[in-house]
Amino acid sequence: MNLEVTLAGKTFKNPVTTASGTFGSGAEYEQFVDLAALGAVTTKGVANVPWEGNPTPRVAETYGGMLNAVGLQNPGIDLFCKRDIPHLKEKGASIIVNVCGRNTSDYVEVVERLADEPVDLLEINVSCPNVKEGGIAFGQNPDALYEITKAIKAKAKQPIVMKLSPNVTDITEMAKAAEAGGCDALSLINTITGMKIDIHRRKFVLANKTGGMSGPAIKPVAVRMVYQVSHACKLPIIGMGGILTGEDAIEMMMAGATMVSVGTANFHNPRATMEVLDGMKAYMERYHIEDINEIIGCID
Repeated sequence: MNLEVTLAGKTFKNPVTTASGTFGSGAEYEQFVDLAALGAVTTKGVANVPWEGNPTPRVAETYGGMLNAVGLQNPGIDLFCKRDIPHLKEKGASIIVNVCGRNTSDYVEVVERLADEPVDLLEINVSCPNVKEGGIAFGQNPDALYEITKAIKAKAKQPIVMKLSPNVTDITEMAKAAEAGGCDALSLINTITGMKIDIHRRKFVLANKTGGMSGPAIKPVAVRMVYQVSHACKLPIIGMGGILTGEDAIEMMMAGATMVSVGTANFHNPRATMEVLDGMKAYMERYHIEDINEIIGCID
């Protein structure tokens, strides 16, 4: 049984990674998950300087998922390179670094700082719905997305993966803009902008008023968008959005994803990634699939 996949010229032992912002930088979950057994660990977003994130409360439960407005709180690239990358390498993990910023120069600074670090891919977060400046503008404007992709690609030493926002009219327009800008792969979807109101207190539940919705409720949207993008572009895709089980991951890959990210599931089940991987293996055994690559984009 072969679970090995290749994405943007990099080979990973299996298709399962973690959705940025749901797995810390790996150390937070290592008592539950063998980090080396994952296809890769995708880290929480890192910026050129430390970010405090948004005021609290910034997380709320919803039917079939959750809302978050954490605001990309992170320790900054210097501490990340000193502490988190060496730890992940020590544990034998493949590494995908999620990069965030408020403007193009912020992103480029982080990408240049990572040039000589032993990481496999750079996932560029240009689509966070709860950071008011920077990312949201890039993620919802195809011209801006093209320009920032081109600028980052010119400086990056590792392959870059542009993370797309679902909060747009036509996801394929954004995918084509990132492809034209020269990126090596795409990841989608990021969270869907949502809101929750406390009717008893007559107040917004989140201090930020809006937040990004994730979890099982958004999976049909994610599957649809992965399918559309896989037919509109030639780039490989990391698919995410509501994956809880191996069957969910298989569905995402059939829609066109080469790899899959497990996100919100990690919050209520710290072993979710391992269970998804086990579920994928069980599916392959049941249907006598010898190579996981057989199912990628098999639905027309």
